[in-house]
Amino acid sequence: MSSVPSGSAPSHASPSAGGARPHDKSRTSTVTPIEAPLEVANAQDLAWDDEADVLVVGWGAAGACAALQAHEAGASVLVLDRFGGGGASVLSGGVVYAGGGTPYQQQAGYEDSPEAMFEYLRHETQGVVSDETLRRFCGESVDNLAWLEKHGARFAATMPDHKTSYPPDGVFLYHSGNEAVPAYAVGQAKPAPRGHRAVARGQSGATLYAALQQATRASGARTLTQTAVRRLVREQGTGRILGVEAWTLPNDAPGKPRHAALDALVAKWRIFQARRADAGRQEAARIEQAQARPRLLRAHRGVVLATGGHIYNPELMKQHAPGFRRGWPIGGAGCDGSGLRLGQSVGAQASGLDNVSAWRFITPPAAWPRGWVVSPQGERFCNEEVYGATLGHAMMTRAGGRAWLVIDAKLRRQALWQCLFGGLWAFQRLPALALMFMVARKGATVEALAAAIGADPTVVRRTADAANAAARGECDDPFGKSPGMRHAMERGPYFAFDISIGSKWLPLATLTLGGLQVNEADGHVVDAQGADIPGLFAAGRTAIGIPSCRYVSGLSLADCVFSGRRAGRTAAAEADRPPFTNLSGQDQS
Repeated sequence: MSSVPSGSAPSHASPSAGGARPHDKSRTSTVTPIEAPLEVANAQDLAWDDEADVLVVGWGAAGACAALQAHEAGASVLVLDRFGGGGASVLSGGVVYAGGGTPYQQQAGYEDSPEAMFEYLRHETQGVVSDETLRRFCGESVDNLAWLEKHGARFAATMPDHKTSYPPDGVFLYHSGNEAVPAYAVGQAKPAPRGHRAVARGQSGATLYAALQQATRASGARTLTQTAVRRLVREQGTGRILGVEAWTLPNDAPGKPRHAALDALVAKWRIFQARRADAGRQEAARIEQAQARPRLLRAHRGVVLATGGHIYNPELMKQHAPGFRRGWPIGGAGCDGSGLRLGQSVGAQASGLDNVSAWRFITPPAAWPRGWVVSPQGERFCNEEVYGATLGHAMMTRAGGRAWLVIDAKLRRQALWQCLFGGLWAFQRLPALALMFMVARKGATVEALAAAIGADPTVVRRTADAANAAARGECDDPFGKSPGMRHAMERGPYFAFDISIGSKWLPLATLTLGGLQVNEADGHVVDAQGADIPGLFAAGRTAIGIPSCRYVSGLSLADCVFSGRRAGRTAAAEADRPPFTNLSGQDQS
């Protein structure tokens, strides 16, 4: 192993950079410490430990796709990951948003086109990327799905009987966003389902990622896990990124097996044992801090940052999105914004750090969206049939993160039947039953229910009268709710469930959407003036991309494929540099 230049010992990043406060002794920071770049006059001035044409930092779906594409383009590839690989992708539902006429859409009897896909997504993405980029994403969708299949993923055309947040076992194609909501209709064609869930037993994220992980290994790309990149190496004068300083757990590190085990345990604990998961992340960080050793890794052509989002960075969340800190974070333990902060350390431009997706799914059971979602004052503020992230965004921005779902006895009976006999997942069924029969507020009349939830009886009565009139067909629904989803609730008893961000029974999932700005043509990270940073690329949740405005299920994984392939392809094509010869020969994992 080479010696690291003076001044490269690990240090805590400043709070403004999203690191842990150095004086905070109450807990171990789980955030990767990021330092200023190591500046060198020439790459030959350093004793590098290893080399590759392309270094990929982060081995989730985006990193795997970047590595595979770079290798297909003829580059040698070394993939690094702080843990064992997978990140948020392995914990996901394994849904890929694809359209434009996929084989599975056709088998299910749906017509779709890249133009129809573009027109729908243009409404959802609201200009977060250029129309040209969005058209390219839609135009490449069929090919990207086939590319995933070439690397071992499998998809199918079975459809659910009703709208759902996630399809039941044996169902792998569905309307994963607002496509089937009439208020979001584009043109006259029947809305096409574009949520392609990978074929798997149980939830599909682990199966989809396993295919990408195996494909990465089979491709000849090398991997170095339990390795965190703490700073970039930059060439003076040109600003070109030459490589990285990575801190890895050596094979003889006593804590290496425990660190690997914690990766799996934290993923298991994060759902129902949040405190235990946090303690596990802290223990893993302590092992890294005590036993990791530095390595200088040379990238002859480019470095791709694909480390995920920053939902597990307390300082960044406090600084940019404090109202979402009570949510249930969606991400892997490595989603601490390390890729974002590495980019910022060399002057990269970031945006959307205050943009967090909040997922308030109220279907299934399918009966629930026929009720009313009201603010603490008792007013409706959104169409209840919309996709969960759309409803969650409205709740956070229009109702201060607090809301109640109101149903009547008829809808409760329907929902009970759907929970017991509708083939729902446990994560859908159990919270719904608990809300309806353990913690619901009840009122024999609208006014009594208003008193039970602390709302203004006059406001709730006005809300009820307007919604019931729309359900009877006497007027349009003010929020565009379709006639088939309206339900007149004119007789009690009424039931209200707290669906606020702090709900203990129905956690509000949160996911960061901001990241590094990139050149949309090729994936280069750009600086404050919009100029490419030579040798530096970003993909997936680390970068601003297709899902960086409003979330749609499957759009993140689809963007991992789109942006990962883009970055890998361009990085592999960067001007080659002469190889070095002074390798240390340390084993790779």
